[in-house]
Amino acid sequence: MGKSRLSQYKQEWLLELFIAGSTARIAAELVGVHRNTAAYYFHRIRILIDEHIDKHSWFEGGNRNR
Repeated sequence: MGKSRLSQYKQEWLLELFIAGSTARIAAELVGVHRNTAAYYFHRIRILIDEHIDKHSWFEGGNRNR
């Protein structure tokens, strides 16, 4: 996700918990980071997923006026 002061290990652990469906608050407790940090990472992951879907699915669907 780019440059971060959070260790690679904690970033990967947060990603695993995101995939597993954990809440940001529970993930923060398990990983040992502030709940706002976990919420920020979960938010950034959702943004990256949305950008990826938008970039790769513009051929699909009906009429999409942009």
